[in-house]
Amino acid sequence: MADVKTKQTAASAAAFLANIADDSRRKDCRVLARMMSRITGEKPKMWGASIVDFGSYHYRYASGREGDWPLVGFAPRKQDLTLYIMAGFTRFEALLGKLGKFKTGKACLYVKRLSDVDLTVLEKLIEASVTVKRRKHA
Repeated sequence: MADVKTKQTAASAAAFLANIADDSRRKDCRVLARMMSRITGEKPKMWGASIVDFGSYHYRYASGREGDWPLVGFAPRKQDLTLYIMAGFTRFEALLGKLGKFKTGKACLYVKRLSDVDLTVLEKLIEASVTVKRRKHA
């Protein structure tokens, strides 16, 4: 079995956020950090070199593979802010319909800037995802 490459590190999330070169992207990331910390009750930690996470959960597949993964987090990528919504999106279609301008992957929400989305709806989406993951992995 291949080892998971993305793992929690001891790097400072605050230092990482402070070093984001683009002022607008840095401000958006600070808003996300405050929001995710408030929702989860967790302090930000780094996963790999660029993922800021808030809490984690333990998973175990039927194959026997298991590990830990971020509960919710984000990464300031070159093109987009990538938000990791680990519960996925199929059960949150009503919220997505009200969110604004975005794209999705399996568990990734891509937004250019926070001004493109409704922050109240985004907060509800993050809360719902965290609730689902905590209930499933309790």
